[in-house]
Amino acid sequence: MEGGRALLLHCAASAFFILSATVLYLNCAAGAVNHPFLLTSACFAVASALLAWLRLLRIRSSRKGLPVRWSIGASEDTSRKFSRKCGKVAREGVVLFGNGDVYEGELSRGRCHGSGVYYFYAKGRYEGDWIDGKYEGHGIESWARGSQYLGQYRQGMRHGFGTYRFYEGDSYSGEWVGGQSHGCGVQSCSDDSFYAGEFKGGVKHGLGRYRFRNGDEYGGEYFGDKIHGFGVYKFANGHRYEGSWHEGRRQGFGTYTFWNGEARAGEWDNGTLRNRLQASDPAIKRAVEAARKFAEDAAKIPQMEEQVRKAVSAANKAAIVARVIAMRAVQNQKEGKFCDINV
Repeated sequence: MEGGRALLLHCAASAFFILSATVLYLNCAAGAVNHPFLLTSACFAVASALLAWLRLLRIRSSRKGLPVRWSIGASEDTSRKFSRKCGKVAREGVVLFGNGDVYEGELSRGRCHGSGVYYFYAKGRYEGDWIDGKYEGHGIESWARGSQYLGQYRQGMRHGFGTYRFYEGDSYSGEWVGGQSHGCGVQSCSDDSFYAGEFKGGVKHGLGRYRFRNGDEYGGEYFGDKIHGFGVYKFANGHRYEGSWHEGRRQGFGTYTFWNGEARAGEWDNGTLRNRLQASDPAIKRAVEAARKFAEDAAKIPQMEEQVRKAVSAANKAAIVARVIAMRAVQNQKEGKFCDINV
């Protein structure tokens, strides 16, 4: 406001000076004032006034390219001086988004940064660590229907170790990469089925052990969430199959042994024995040995229990800190403090 008044006064003074100098020059030129010194002074005054006016126009044109900085009540420099003087600036603030989301916590350069709580409108919330507007570190996601994740994050996605509990009762605990279960982990279902082993891209892939809800058990290879490769399947009634699999069905060479010890060996196709062979056949022996080896290796896959436990503990601590920071941010808002987004 003061800058605008100064500019207005400068313009008025320049206009008056130019008008006066012009009148004096015209009088001298017309012979009304017949004095060489006055004529020279009038010329010099007109030239000086024109130079001053041109300088003013250059200053105004140079400012047109600069961005406009908006502030409420005071300029940026003034607000900083004010904050140092009376301590009204806070690092914690409350941000309201157009879609109804709300963030309460620490900010840096206009982004969620540090520790805080983000409320997704009518959906859920995140409590934990932030870096440059993204989840980074440890935290807890809680959703309206009851699902919850506790663990590590990187670049806004679940990454590292953590536990996800689904609202219907299923859960996954283990390694995460890029927001998906990836690596070693344990998947437990509400129907008492259970898988422990390797994952890739969110599905069972590699070596693993699966206990079905009916009591059956499988140990061996998986591919794309299906039993595929070599493995051993033990039925709850005592039967057992050792051999080759393709997309969840017996395929290739293998041996099916009944609970009473009777065995059928041969080549299988889509779950059915097509070509019966002796158990001593080299192809059968190789398939059975491979199935047993992969089943043993699957049983040795680490479940990452200790790593997950530490990650969950750190996530709980980060969430507690975030809640405290959020309360401080709300209190700052009530007290009229504003958050300096440039710190």
